[in-house]
Amino acid sequence: MLRPIVIYPDPRLLLKSKPVTQFNDELKELAREMTETMRDANGVGLAAIQIGEAIRMMVMDEHYDLEDKGESLALCNPVVLAEEGTETIEEGCLSIPDVREEVERSFKVKVKGQNLDGVEKVYDFEGLLARCILHEIDHMDGKLFIQKVPAVKRLFLKKQLDELKANYKQAARL
Repeated sequence: MLRPIVIYPDPRLLLKSKPVTQFNDELKELAREMTETMRDANGVGLAAIQIGEAIRMMVMDEHYDLEDKGESLALCNPVVLAEEGTETIEEGCLSIPDVREEVERSFKVKVKGQNLDGVEKVYDFEGLLARCILHEIDHMDGKLFIQKVPAVKRLFLKKQLDELKANYKQAARL
């Protein structure tokens, strides 16, 4: 089932998500719905808060570049263990549609987290997947990628962000 994506400036996007404590069929169903929603929106990753669930869980397509992506990686309670190198490339977000800007992030990342059965594992990612993990962890901490954009560059995004705010207010009145 597709879930609606929470769109900026919805205040839920600024919430700090709570740790996942229940590893059950309900969590697995949520991961399936998140994966379906993420893929329908042509995303690579999605944090639970982006569909209104304030828990520290994300899904990500490790094989984003293949036609058959297989199962997504569901990661609960991720913690960054190490970061290495940096790169600055354009980034976007399913919760901030049509807004893209260059953001500096680590090129390599080592993360530990739990799978949907609660089993802890350590993962190593680089490039786009490292960026995705860090982006989704930011969501879990109530942070948005636009906050990482230097203030001068953020001025160039103001018109787009103001339009999203106006649309959000209009939708709230309906």
